[in-house]
Amino acid sequence: MSIAAVLWDMDGTLVDSEPVWGRVQIEVLTELGGHWTDEDSLQLIGSSLPAAMQVWLAAVPPGVIEADALAERIYSEVLRGLKESVEFRPGARELLEALNAEGTPCALVSASYRTMIDAVLSHFPPGLFDVVVAGDEVVNGKPHPEPYLTAARELDVDPADCVVIEDTLNGSASGLAAGAFVVAVPQWVPIPPEPRRAVLDTLAGVTPADLRKLALERRGPGR
Repeated sequence: MSIAAVLWDMDGTLVDSEPVWGRVQIEVLTELGGHWTDEDSLQLIGSSLPAAMQVWLAAVPPGVIEADALAERIYSEVLRGLKESVEFRPGARELLEALNAEGTPCALVSASYRTMIDAVLSHFPPGLFDVVVAGDEVVNGKPHPEPYLTAARELDVDPADCVVIEDTLNGSASGLAAGAFVVAVPQWVPIPPEPRRAVLDTLAGVTPADLRKLALERRGPGR
C-alpha cells in the first residue's frame, strides 16, 4: 500500500530534546525555591506549554514569580540549549531523508512553539518538511486531533492514509483521534500497542517500506 504522508512529532521522536528540558526545569525551579526531579519532568512529557506552566508554578513558593514570567524563563533557556545543538533520535533522520528521497510528503507536528521548532530545524538541511504545525498555531493541542488534522489538511491528504510517528501517549492519542495509523517509539513512557498503533523499540534501520508494511498489517488489505 502507499502512504499519503508521514506526520512526525519532534521532541523525543525526531530529536532528543527531553534532557535539555529536564535540566532547565531542575535548574530554574530549584533556584526559585521549588523542588523538582527528573521524575517530575517525565510526568510532563507530551504536555502543552500552558499545561506545564501550571505544574511548574505549583512547584515553587507562592508569589515568587508570575506564571508568564516562569514559562518565559524556562522556555528561553530551553530555546538557547536547542540552538546550540540537538541530538537526533536513532534512525529518525535517516528515515526522514529516505522518505524525502522517494517523494513521500512529510509534516512536522509539534506541541513546541514555532520559535523552538525553528531552533531545532536550523540543524537540518532545508526542505525536509512540506508542512510544519506548531503548538502555538492551533487552538487545541495534543491529545486533541487538531494538530494532525491540520497537517493533513495543509498537505491535502486524507489522515486515514497517513502514518504518524510519536513517542508519547498524548501524541499517539492525537494521531489516532485524527484517524491516522500511528507508529509509537516510546523513549521514557511505555505505550501499549493497539489495532491502529504499532510500537517499535527504535527507528534505527526502519525504512519507508517497513512503514508501509506495518500500516498494511494493522489496517488489513481493505485499505
